[in-house]
Amino acid sequence: MSSDKAKIHPLFAVPDAEAEREAAAVDAEPQFAAEPSACQFCFGSGMEVVAGKGARRCRCRTQNSEAKLLEAARIPRRYQHCTLKNFYNVSGNGFIWRAHGEAQRLIKDYNIDGRAEGRGLLLMGPVGVGKTHLSVAILQALIKEHSVNGLFYEFGSLLKEIQNSYNPVSQTSELKVLAPVFDAEVLVLDELGASKPTDWVRDTMMQIINTRYNDKKLTIFTTNYLDGRKSEKDEMLEDRIGVRLRSRLYEMCKTVLIEGEDYRKKLNGQAQ
Repeated sequence: MSSDKAKIHPLFAVPDAEAEREAAAVDAEPQFAAEPSACQFCFGSGMEVVAGKGARRCRCRTQNSEAKLLEAARIPRRYQHCTLKNFYNVSGNGFIWRAHGEAQRLIKDYNIDGRAEGRGLLLMGPVGVGKTHLSVAILQALIKEHSVNGLFYEFGSLLKEIQNSYNPVSQTSELKVLAPVFDAEVLVLDELGASKPTDWVRDTMMQIINTRYNDKKLTIFTTNYLDGRKSEKDEMLEDRIGVRLRSRLYEMCKTVLIEGEDYRKKLNGQAQ
């Protein structure tokens, strides 16, 4: 054997055409920045430790939650400005001041017993005394201060939505509409008793109120109907919703009577 044949030549990697094309494709892909480091307050746990107080939901998790919760609450545009601060004041009207105080108490004590007991308010009084304003003000405050999952519905609109969504074949749409009403931590149900009390309306009211009653979910109701009659032709709330439901509401809510003049007339310069 010759010395040339015995010589060992170094090996060289032969470029593979397919591998080169794949490498070039990888290099051409957009390069994304590395993921940001964990939050300096909660280190990715979602809970922030507050010295001397304990733990709370981290600020990084709540940055956008308030806006999302307010949007999900379905508060009508006309009432989105409503707060306790701009709830109209009537000098010398004890009903207004008491209602305002009850709203403040509910918001303040929500984390103490509101979540556990679920006792809300039944705001009762004539048209135009600010019942809807006050109920929305409470809802917005609870969302902003306690990050609750809240929902607003005018009762007649809720019934209409259920009727429009009903599918006689699957019979599932009604439950789809009602599920958020059942599940909301705080529900405002405006204009209770305003719809004609047919059997279907009564059954729907019973389903909503009884479910939230059993689950101890906080509910704020407004109604134009009272517990007494000012004249023989007047209907009471009990006439509109039935004896059983009115009994539930005594335990579910604190009844707050609001009396006064229609503020809309006052704004229009027609108040006496």
